[in-house]
Amino acid sequence: MIFVQEHDFDPGDEIAKLSAGNTHVGGVCVFVGLVRDFADDGALQAMTLEHYPGMTQKQLEAIEREALERWPLDATVIIHRYGRLQPGERIVLVGAASAHREAAFEACHFLIDWLKTKAPFWKKEETQGREHWVDAKHTDDAAALRWNKK
Repeated sequence: MIFVQEHDFDPGDEIAKLSAGNTHVGGVCVFVGLVRDFADDGALQAMTLEHYPGMTQKQLEAIEREALERWPLDATVIIHRYGRLQPGERIVLVGAASAHREAAFEACHFLIDWLKTKAPFWKKEETQGREHWVDAKHTDDAAALRWNKK
C-alpha cells in the first residue's frame, strides 16, 4: 500500500492494517519519521515537501516491489506526506509485516533507506529569516549502499 498525501496519518491504524485478518503474520516493523525542530543553520520553523505525483507514485511502487521480491512479506505500507509541515509533525511511515521478525526488520530498514535516496521528494527548510532547499545527505547514500545487489 502506498499513499502520498497532505493530511496526517495515524500510526496505530496503519500498524493494525498490516496484519488485519492475517494470523500468518508473526511480526510487524514500522518506522515513523518526524519533522525535527533543527536544521544545519538554526532552529527549523517549517519544512515544505514537493513532488511530482506520477513520478513519485511510480518510484514508490518500484521500491515496494523490490522489498516484496527480497523478503517473504505479507504486507507493506509506505506513507509520505507533502506540503508545509511544522516541527513535531509526522512526515513518513514505512512498515513491513512478515511471518518472521527478521524479514520485517530488514524490509522496514530497506524501505526507509531507499525512500530517502530514491524517492523524488524535494525539501525546503525555513529557518529564521531564511529558506533553502535541502541537499541529499552523504549519510543517507552510505546507508542505502548496503542494499545494493551484488
